[in-house]
Amino acid sequence: MSDKGKEQPERKPRFLPGQRLGKTVGLSHKRQRFFGHNFATVYRFEVVRALKKKTFWLSMLAFPLLIAGVYGLTFWAGSQSESTLADLAKEKFSIALTDDSGTISSEMIKQIDAHEIAKKEDGLAKVKTGETDAYFYYPQDLTKNRVEIYAKNVGIFENFKYQSVAQALLQNSALTETSPEIVAILTGQIDYDVQTYQDGENYNPMMEMIAPGVFLVLFFLIMVTFGGQMINAVVEEKENRVSEMILTTIRARTLIIGKIFAFLTMILIQVAVILSLVVIAYFALRNNLNLPSFDLSQIPLDWSRIAVSFTIFAASLLLFSGLLVAIGAAMPTAKEANNFFAVPILLIIGPLYVAPMMITDAANSAISFMTLFPFTAPLPLMLRNAVGNLSLGETIGGIAVLAVTAVIVFTVAARLFQTGAVEYSKKLSLKGLFK
Repeated sequence: MSDKGKEQPERKPRFLPGQRLGKTVGLSHKRQRFFGHNFATVYRFEVVRALKKKTFWLSMLAFPLLIAGVYGLTFWAGSQSESTLADLAKEKFSIALTDDSGTISSEMIKQIDAHEIAKKEDGLAKVKTGETDAYFYYPQDLTKNRVEIYAKNVGIFENFKYQSVAQALLQNSALTETSPEIVAILTGQIDYDVQTYQDGENYNPMMEMIAPGVFLVLFFLIMVTFGGQMINAVVEEKENRVSEMILTTIRARTLIIGKIFAFLTMILIQVAVILSLVVIAYFALRNNLNLPSFDLSQIPLDWSRIAVSFTIFAASLLLFSGLLVAIGAAMPTAKEANNFFAVPILLIIGPLYVAPMMITDAANSAISFMTLFPFTAPLPLMLRNAVGNLSLGETIGGIAVLAVTAVIVFTVAARLFQTGAVEYSKKLSLKGLFK
């Protein structure tokens, strides 16, 4: 009998949707359950799409170029002002003076080719008649009375030269009557060499803070500079209805996690490029701009504290990235979403107001609360770790709280994104979200 008339048994597909992709990228079964089978596809698509955009590279290079332009303009304006002041100082003008304080040195008077006058009225009269360009009156008690300057008007800016000369004349005269040691003390030219010890070895707490503290600075830079872009990236897809179509084939959590990781990759690329340009500019222009030199070999590297800072940095970055995405997913427009951008920023920078207490009074209950409260924890954890007063229990507890909260925020953000893709014309509420 022919098999054509028989009912054929239902054939199961060899691979479930996305299963082949999961095996291709080498994801384990547990990671597939959390990230989703299409996580690699979403991540790769977002990264490649961003790297192909000219606007990505232009926006990335615009920031360091803008900073360089502002710094260059400031440096040029400052050099021009200094040269102008130097030219004004070289200009000679006739000076008369009366020294009732007895401070002005006769040698200094000869150097500037000035002549003394007994009465203040006579000096003022000479200025009014144009017989002399400037007249300085030094009162008997310089601590209670002002030095009086009468001079010919030569313009708003150039009139400052009179006070500069009068002040230099007074200071130089005082220095000639004082020993070099006293002059060095009063002018702050004494050098100090301070060495501190911990456990019998030389320990510099400021130097020890540098390596772990880099992650704190990097976290602030990323959140403040690129946080708004993360919110807008989510809202734009809602507004143009693209996410509504994508969610028919990809789980919302997979899409959100893929987008967040892709966006963080783009941010780290941007930061790496900007820092590279800064380093290149520093070494190229250090001599021309008289920039201070840094010996990086002198920076101590405590790898345990560096590893802790990196872990806190990564967990904090994921937590606040999820929070920003949740805000963007809950708001119908980019304008309304940006109004809430200040909330996570305030949570991040709020602990700065009590930063000195984190260094000097780490046992304070308020500091302990901020260290373990997930939305204020990044700064206290990274700062206290850099200082060295973060206990092992607080380290483990803080990292655990950040990680658990990040997972919860990611879940809420995915639910908000899935619901917001359909109800894109109105704000989402938590009550409606879990109804």
